[in-house]
Amino acid sequence: MTKSIVCLQPLTPQQQKLILDAAPGYTLTLGNAKNPDLELLANAEIVIGWGKGISDTLLRPDSPLRWVQTWSAGVEKLPLDRLEERGILLTNASGVHAEPITAVIFGFMLLFTRNLHTAVRNQQNRRWHSEGNESELTGKTAVIAGTGSIGSETARIAKAFRMKTIGISRSGKPVAGFDQVYTTDELPDAVRQGDFVINTLPLTDETHGLFNAEIFSKCKQGTYYINIGRGATTHTENLMAALKSGQLAGAGLDVFETEPLPQDHPLWGMEQVVITPHCAGTTDRYADRVVDIFTDNLQSYLQDGAPSRNRVDYSRQY
Repeated sequence: MTKSIVCLQPLTPQQQKLILDAAPGYTLTLGNAKNPDLELLANAEIVIGWGKGISDTLLRPDSPLRWVQTWSAGVEKLPLDRLEERGILLTNASGVHAEPITAVIFGFMLLFTRNLHTAVRNQQNRRWHSEGNESELTGKTAVIAGTGSIGSETARIAKAFRMKTIGISRSGKPVAGFDQVYTTDELPDAVRQGDFVINTLPLTDETHGLFNAEIFSKCKQGTYYINIGRGATTHTENLMAALKSGQLAGAGLDVFETEPLPQDHPLWGMEQVVITPHCAGTTDRYADRVVDIFTDNLQSYLQDGAPSRNRVDYSRQY
């Protein structure tokens, strides 16, 4: 056993110390995900992060690799079949995004209900104007696809605005903060009730293109759609058609099927759309939270041979 940990993301000296204190006898070396040192990775037992072009090195037959801790919540870009075949333990960064992404979700909702997006445009044109159709979140219904850490935090904050909360999950099991939880198969029935439909889903075979023309047609006239999950869970052409027809009143979008969103894409010119560049989860506390997850998992890994937190289920792809 090499007892080598390689992190492909920058860490402060304090964060490095936390890891080394939790892993006596291990070495910790910092690499670069954009320019990975394959020789360094070839001897790693544990890798934090991922990068292009490292799969063959890490997954060769005689590799000492046993565990990968991703720097992201999503794992769709990793070679999941090969990792599973090799029996590699895989944990993700689920949970680190809940607070900042929830803030972005409510930023979108407040922009739309209070017309703040149009106010910013009016300010740029020195125009004193209001359509007079401002609303509020109180009494509105949020349909939240995904009842994990992000969805649950969103539901919790929604209650402070006295909103009704409906969740969507694979199981449909009750979750704290949600007035009701539907299964994914019941998504068409759930979205009928939403003033806001919020997509926090990971990208899997089951969720690819899930939000399409059929789902948008089931939404109430004037519903707002928010996507901070993965771009490919939404059929973009169908979304634009629903926005143009008025079926959807607006959309707050942080993720897209193609990223970066091309400069000539029609979404840029739609005034009822607010776009952020896949930064909803960005926060100056990100690395601290990943290190917290990793050091917690180190304890169970060293004691029981496997991390216990955020373990990826290969059959579900998250």
